[in-house]
Amino acid sequence: MQIFPAQYSTLSSVALKKYLIEIYQLDASTACSLLIRNVSDTYILENENEKFIFKIYRDAHRKFSEIEAEVELLNILKENNHPVSHPIKDLNGKQIQQFNAAEGIRNGVLFSYAEGKVVLDLSIKDLEKFGMELALIHNTTSSIKLKNTRQPYNFNTTLFEPIKTLRPHFAEMPDEYQYLEEISEKVITKFKQFDTDNFSFGYCHYDFFPKNFHFDEAGNITFFDFDFAGEGYLINDLMSFLNHYFFHRLNNLISEEQAIKDFETFLKAYQINRNLTADEIKAIPYLGITFHIFFLKFFYDNYDDWSNAFLTPRYVKHRVELIKKWVEMYCNF
Repeated sequence: MQIFPAQYSTLSSVALKKYLIEIYQLDASTACSLLIRNVSDTYILENENEKFIFKIYRDAHRKFSEIEAEVELLNILKENNHPVSHPIKDLNGKQIQQFNAAEGIRNGVLFSYAEGKVVLDLSIKDLEKFGMELALIHNTTSSIKLKNTRQPYNFNTTLFEPIKTLRPHFAEMPDEYQYLEEISEKVITKFKQFDTDNFSFGYCHYDFFPKNFHFDEAGNITFFDFDFAGEGYLINDLMSFLNHYFFHRLNNLISEEQAIKDFETFLKAYQINRNLTADEIKAIPYLGITFHIFFLKFFYDNYDDWSNAFLTPRYVKHRVELIKKWVEMYCNF
């Protein structure tokens, strides 16, 4: 019987284990298990002495050339001694594996493991370490041009395209859609007041929540999950980290005073290794609006059925309310 076409398959961890042990010459005792099933699937491989992360990308989410660009970026960061989880070469020197899955070709990359753990309540020392290391990464990513293309983060990709794409999805939510249109125009108007010609530009991570960096017992930091890395204002990374405090405050896990103090500690540490203009600092909160609208489109593009929470009217209304709370908390229009 012919195999029926699939929309999204999950590769067998047993089969992957056998393949990866052979192609990367891993210890025969290495175990492989599925860690996260999402727009990309993440597997963890470990034995008594080593750990690795193997990520399988969905073609609908990341094309081969985009994965090549991510690998290229991480190789550059590793060569410049930045603390990042980096791609591993197989016996033949390849860093991207290909699998003929039920839905077609899927690509995968084996990454070094980021030692340590996620720290949600960051100490002064953690914040200083994070700020200084991020600035050093930006010193590199602002001075390179990748051979392969990554998505740009600009007002077209984070405001105009999302608003246009989302319109049919808001057919029964006209008030929410009108709000997104109006707040987008306010962001554009606000940015006309800033000297954006002197904003730092380069490759940003765009998802710097604490879930994407680990601290080990010695206080060393390792960054990982550059899946959303793309070109844009580098303060996008500072904005994505500000979102950590936004959600922490909403969940009553930190006071407003402490959240402000912690983010200022991070900003001061960042500026030890890289300057920020006064306008860049002022612009950070307004990019938060574009961040949340961008991810509304991302959910719409990548979760194309009603079996998940991301496409329900309740969820969409909740995300719009989050944007309103962000504006109330950080913006001054």
